[in-house]
Amino acid sequence: MLRFRSALMVLVVGVAASAAVAAEKAGSIPTPRALLEELIDLNTTHAYGSTGAAKLLQERFLAAGFAPQDVSLEIPEDHPSKGNLVVRLHGRGQGRPVLFLGHLDVVEARPEDWSFDPFKLTEDGGWLYGRGVIDMKGQDVAMAVSLMRLKQEGYTPARDLIVAFTADEEAGGDANGVDWLLRTHRALVDAGLVVNPDGGEAGVKSGRKLYVAVQTSEKTFVSFGLEATDKGGHSSRPTADNPIYRLSAALERLATYRFPVDLTATTREYFARRATLEQGQLRSDMAAVGAGTADPAAIERLSAVVETNIMLRTTCTATMIDGGHAENALPQRARATIQCRVIPSESPESIEAALRKVVADPLVAISTITPAKPNPESVLTPAIVKAVEDTTHETWPDVIVLPEMSAGADDSRYSRSVGIPSYGIDAMFDDLDDGRAHGRDERIGVVAFQQDVDFTYRLMKRLAGAAGP
Repeated sequence: MLRFRSALMVLVVGVAASAAVAAEKAGSIPTPRALLEELIDLNTTHAYGSTGAAKLLQERFLAAGFAPQDVSLEIPEDHPSKGNLVVRLHGRGQGRPVLFLGHLDVVEARPEDWSFDPFKLTEDGGWLYGRGVIDMKGQDVAMAVSLMRLKQEGYTPARDLIVAFTADEEAGGDANGVDWLLRTHRALVDAGLVVNPDGGEAGVKSGRKLYVAVQTSEKTFVSFGLEATDKGGHSSRPTADNPIYRLSAALERLATYRFPVDLTATTREYFARRATLEQGQLRSDMAAVGAGTADPAAIERLSAVVETNIMLRTTCTATMIDGGHAENALPQRARATIQCRVIPSESPESIEAALRKVVADPLVAISTITPAKPNPESVLTPAIVKAVEDTTHETWPDVIVLPEMSAGADDSRYSRSVGIPSYGIDAMFDDLDDGRAHGRDERIGVVAFQQDVDFTYRLMKRLAGAAGP
């Protein structure tokens, strides 16, 4: 009996030792919550940069068992604070890689404006607060932990799976990581398919989960300057040529102008599918737009709501204004900045021509401040839709999947411009009526964060596990 017990003890110890060796070989993975806390605690606004966050993730991937050659820290020489990290999980070579994108930088946050320290992860009432939890360090964590988990499980996908954590997507923009990697390190990030959670959306209204959107395109942004000038003079001798008045009249005409309705394949399908979530007149109006049978009254009703108006047409709006040089002098100059978000099928030249007609004043000069960059639409394939629907319905059977055109901009414009089909896909459900990205007390639900981590893992496995073209 003693010998049997001794042998049994040796066996148990041996099994435990083997398990420990296997665990050490597989590497250690941080919990999503712990990694999110580490990233939120790092200030990655434009002034501080993303290199610290990229190095932190590099350490975590190496500790998780990734080979150094598969964890590439890339830092521009002329922008040492704008570091990027590219991590690769090798597949069987059955198609071009799948690339997931996530930016590490965040917009500025003033502590005095917040109820909590914006650069310290805080849980309160079922919410996680901190700058970047929803845009987009929460998604960065979901991608990082999912890739580490696949590595630890010994999973070999059909094609390589790459995740790039990049710099400078937000305000500042002097060293955009995706743009720089595509131009200078193309082999690291070259792919047949891009998934960018930053461009995705998972919508909640009144506590009800509605949809997971697949972003196929985004409006092109271009900024114009309007400027009126005059010789000026003493304020006691006012004239009708006052540049402030002339510019104000032009802006008033622009304020009431609506660009023509211009639907793309994505926005038609968006309205058709979104209609199934609505009731009454709104449902009928959306369905008519999707079917191409909407009458002027339906278009007018949808145009009166910001959420649907921006999906129907190009928009241009004044964002900055400046004029005059002294309180006792007639102004010699008045300027305004006009930010336009342009439907992908329309050209910047056509928008400028429309602005000239709306301004209707040859003495108000129009110039381009920020030129447009190519931003083609990615074709929504049945395979992408099925992958997202299958992944979504595993957790939320009643949530629909619909295509979407973003009114804002994200880094997919760089990958689309070089010919890589790119889709915004994200299941971090956020309240459509209380979105706090870029705002005060940015937050995400504790459960929503956990569910997005699981969604990302399953989507990664599904997309990379299928052989690609």
